[in-house]
Amino acid sequence: MSFHKKVLMSVLRFLARWAIRKYQPGIIGITGSVGKTSTKEAVLAVLRQIRKVRASSGNFNNEFGLPLTILGGWTKAGGIFFWPKVIAVSLFRLLIGTSYPEVLILEYGADRPGDLKYLLDIARPQIGIVTAIGDIPVHVEFYAGPDAVAREKSHLVESLPAQGFAILNFDDDTVYDMRERTRAHVMTFGFGERAEIRTTNFENRMENGEPAGIAFKLEYGGSFVPVRLDGTFGRVQAYAAAAAAAVGLAFGMNLVKISEALSYYQVPPRRGKILQGIKETRIFDDSYNASPLSMHAAIDTIKEFKAKRKVAVFGDMLEIGKYAIEAHEEVGRLAAKVFDVIFAIGPRARFIADIANKTGIAKKNIFAFDTADEAKMTVQDVIAKGDLILVKGSRAMGLEKIVEEIKGPIV
Repeated sequence: MSFHKKVLMSVLRFLARWAIRKYQPGIIGITGSVGKTSTKEAVLAVLRQIRKVRASSGNFNNEFGLPLTILGGWTKAGGIFFWPKVIAVSLFRLLIGTSYPEVLILEYGADRPGDLKYLLDIARPQIGIVTAIGDIPVHVEFYAGPDAVAREKSHLVESLPAQGFAILNFDDDTVYDMRERTRAHVMTFGFGERAEIRTTNFENRMENGEPAGIAFKLEYGGSFVPVRLDGTFGRVQAYAAAAAAAVGLAFGMNLVKISEALSYYQVPPRRGKILQGIKETRIFDDSYNASPLSMHAAIDTIKEFKAKRKVAVFGDMLEIGKYAIEAHEEVGRLAAKVFDVIFAIGPRARFIADIANKTGIAKKNIFAFDTADEAKMTVQDVIAKGDLILVKGSRAMGLEKIVEEIKGPIV
């Protein structure tokens, strides 16, 4: 790490800690291997009905993004004068005083060992949410193994005060086990029968033959409310809503108010939205990022829809190290049961293609490319009327280029 970067990190940490001490906001921390940003947006939708709230922008969840959220809700970083401006504006606000949110909703990323402890040293939450980790978590390449990733993530719940709340995914065994590592009050969410905030009657809704959104019930303490989310699909969004409901309950909201607030939830871009495509196709745009757990969830979602053909555009799943071959081959096995045509983008995604071919998809319906730029015109040529197209891969694979190539005009 360069000297200038170290200095900038130190300055941002100092200013962010100053802001926390000065304004003393409530802090909600979110970590996990998948679903952090969707959960953050769902919590924001719920709490903004009763509090003045600020949430991190995009994936501002590291040593630079987290302080930026604390210091002023900056939405993007970049440019030669950006960091001097941040420092100058932050100093001015801290010295003269200004209005400040009552609650901060922060994402805590953990790309490498020690990341969580660094971020917690800046801002220690009173409420911590762990979304999901899975058997092969993203970023495991930089850890000794999946257990080491889980230990890093568990620092969030370990840091919570006794009067705080640890909100844990009941359906993820690794996350649920973290209840033993916190002194805070534990609340669980999920589809499992013993989850405290339980999701039932889940369905991907159709209206006039077109995907419309999801609907489900949230059950808590013997009561339940229906929840309907438009323009978003898959169980991962129901998990985000249930975690947000737990936060609402911790703030004293009732289920009816929580359900009403969730109707304002907007799924973040490229995280499970269905778009109109060219040639009267539909695109399930989940291109923002990918891990084994989120890949399996996306395939399960597509399985529930009807379409003339189902087409998958898979990119590499990065940062999973020695588990890469195993994880990509498992995606290939699952995909062969659901899809009619597969595009594999990147060297690792070829393992998806190879296994899919061996387990049921004809060679003529499998296409492999090194990059999204090379693939996008062929994807455009191959897709046809009535197709449902899943686009999913790690962020660095740039699969949004394919989405842009095949999506239809905005009506």
